[in-house]
Amino acid sequence: MIGQPTSSSVCPRGRVAGDERQAAIRRIAHRKHTALRPVSLVVAVVLLLAAACSSSGAPTSAGPAVQSSAAGSGKVVVPPDTPAGAQLGWLIAATAHLPLSDAEVRAHFNPGFLAMVSPATLNQSLQPGRVRLVSVKVSEPTMIIAVVSAGGEGRQDRVTLVVDSRGLISGLDSGPVIPEPVPTTWAGVDAALRSVAPQIRLLVANVTDGSCRSVHSIDPATPAPIGSVLKLYVLTALSTAVAAGTVRWDQTLAITAQVKSPGSVLQYEPDGTQISVRDTATKMISISDNTASDMLINLVGRSAVEAALTTAGMANPALDRPALTSRETFILELQQWPTLAQRYLATNEAGRRALLADTIDRLPLPDAATMRALGTHTTAPGWVASASDLCRAYTKLAALTRRPGLSPIGQALSLNDLGLELDPAQWRTTWFKGGTAPGAGALTYLATTRTGQSYVVTVLVRNPSPPKDDRGRVNAILLSAIKAAFTLAAHG
Repeated sequence: MIGQPTSSSVCPRGRVAGDERQAAIRRIAHRKHTALRPVSLVVAVVLLLAAACSSSGAPTSAGPAVQSSAAGSGKVVVPPDTPAGAQLGWLIAATAHLPLSDAEVRAHFNPGFLAMVSPATLNQSLQPGRVRLVSVKVSEPTMIIAVVSAGGEGRQDRVTLVVDSRGLISGLDSGPVIPEPVPTTWAGVDAALRSVAPQIRLLVANVTDGSCRSVHSIDPATPAPIGSVLKLYVLTALSTAVAAGTVRWDQTLAITAQVKSPGSVLQYEPDGTQISVRDTATKMISISDNTASDMLINLVGRSAVEAALTTAGMANPALDRPALTSRETFILELQQWPTLAQRYLATNEAGRRALLADTIDRLPLPDAATMRALGTHTTAPGWVASASDLCRAYTKLAALTRRPGLSPIGQALSLNDLGLELDPAQWRTTWFKGGTAPGAGALTYLATTRTGQSYVVTVLVRNPSPPKDDRGRVNAILLSAIKAAFTLAAHG
């Protein structure tokens, strides 16, 4: 399935994200069966992340606005003067007078968000107390990623908040910032990863010269589910079209009912809403909006995405043909289960294309009741790739971004690193894309040192029977192992 929550985890339920979207909806759909864990600011189980279309131009990774405190005893970090920053400021202040009234909630959250999370549920998951903004990691007009603390608890949370084109909150996610010991050896990296799931694929590669030269690996050639990491291939196809002059970054696209997909806030924008290609691509990558992805597949064509599988070096591109949209993947997992998915899996490529055109693409999106089954079907169709495939996909994108007019590739990929936060004194840029699938997930990075050496770290995990707790700890283990892998690779 598609999905990469921005506070990623190959979590106890087998999800990694970044993703984004599918895991978030799955958490919400299973709300009746899962105890809510209060957090200091926002709902850890609420993630409807996607972006609105109001932002234009390049995304920015902005530092926070800083003002002197009234008492003169230091610096106070305040949200930036953007629509997203204003809503974060309101939410921080609102924690001092919980519960929020229904009217106040509806004045700040958009209807799409509240269709999934009621005001009562939101209040149940907010914890009163003094909340302080510690830092702003990323600031765009429609998105902010920040670290907050709850006074007296010593706890910090990484918060992602997104607003729609009207300035209403359309996406909200929080996950604890949990320090984990960073391994100092390759054996320590391997042990940390294997503590998360029984099936691990890992590739650490030096890609400075444009090829993937392995530094360390675990079963890197075996394909596994990748969820929203498929969007690297969509970005490749889009960038190729821009380079060819058939698509422009500044041209506008219309959000229509035919391209709306679950797990995105763009799904809830009015039909006909206009958004630029550049903004669509940024949202597809930085917060893994599924509707954005499907809009771009519709723009360039399914065949262009399939061609990108080959040009990006996938060893066996036939495994991902036809190239499914996220909407099609949701329908295959949820509609007429398991009959439709079994028909799809049992037929050849030509039969699958016919089934998509004649049946799947004519079916409506799953309703709320059907969504409750999301993530329970571990044999559902979806995208697969190997760690080596994904390394080559990054080298292809790195080559493309060096071409004139294609800098938005790197800008989109570097906007959100999921909290990896490599040492800026050593590392110049970090690209990230993650994804989830039922019982599986992926975290993929490309980072470049200040001396110009580039490395890829790709982790694919699979756990058919994941535990059901401690999402934050698992996420922290993965990030600490990946950080160690970059350090070890760079040190030779």
